[in-house]
Amino acid sequence: MKHTIRTTVTAALLAIGSLALSQCAGGLASNYNAAGVNPRKLAAESRLALEDLYERKPVARKIGARAKGILVFPEITKGGFMVGGMGGNGALISPDGKIRSFYETVGLSYGFQAGIQQYGYALFLMDEKSLAELNREGGWEVGSAPSLVVVDQGMAASLSTGNLNAGTYAFIFDQKGLMGGIGLQGARINRIHPPR
Repeated sequence: MKHTIRTTVTAALLAIGSLALSQCAGGLASNYNAAGVNPRKLAAESRLALEDLYERKPVARKIGARAKGILVFPEITKGGFMVGGMGGNGALISPDGKIRSFYETVGLSYGFQAGIQQYGYALFLMDEKSLAELNREGGWEVGSAPSLVVVDQGMAASLSTGNLNAGTYAFIFDQKGLMGGIGLQGARINRIHPPR
């Protein structure tokens, strides 16, 4: 039990520190994170996560065929005790399967929460405006996008290519761990440049 609490607190503090540095140091944390990223491994994990999502949610494949780009974060770690943090790395995949660039996501939350969990998420960027948000100076705060739709089980059943009218569709997948509720509010995305 002591180990679990220590791990949770450590994960939260690391995520908070990473978020604070990325906000205050003009991307210093992003550059540090990028240095530890293996781009080939991240590209392979992102493609695999997307294929797995397509297998589980056929509507995601239909949306992906119409998207300008798909940003996949195969593994996000979220932890906290009252104050929480989350973070992970991902790749922007073109509809033809090519990797365009790499990104990190970090976030901070507060309120009654305790535990640690892992999950992944994919953002289907449907137009050029949504695609341009990714490279906004200072990062893109995902929850601030007015045309972001998180696709849950019920919505997935009613979506078709004929009624796609949002700029960005989000799918959350592979939730593991003991922490309730996953949301994208407060998640910030920054481009990273890992060594080739």
